[in-house]
Amino acid sequence: MTRGLGILATAGLLAGCATTGANPPGSGASAVAVPYSSTGLERVIGQDSAALVKLFGKPDADVQEGTARKLQFQSRICVLDAYLYPRGNQEPRVTYIDAREPDGSSIDRASCVAALTRREGVR
Repeated sequence: MTRGLGILATAGLLAGCATTGANPPGSGASAVAVPYSSTGLERVIGQDSAALVKLFGKPDADVQEGTARKLQFQSRICVLDAYLYPRGNQEPRVTYIDAREPDGSSIDRASCVAALTRREGVR
């Protein structure tokens, strides 16, 4: 019987060490996982830089790093980073995009694409 009580006591102590994975109150962390779907991104994924400029206008940032390239487009609603990589000898094409609100909060990538196509100065 004492052995059973010892196991129960040990289990109780270990349970006190478990975490819920939640952010502690007042920590200021409010990360929300946004699922990554390609729905609504057909006009961007697989396109070259000329197609992006035609769709969104002149990029707000153009960063070249080796053979990779990042084009950034901004509006009052969101910031979109399009990452272009070459395949073999072909021109670099968008293989991944990331989107966020200007304050860094998460935003749906397709919503950002839609907002950027309607930003001022884009035809």
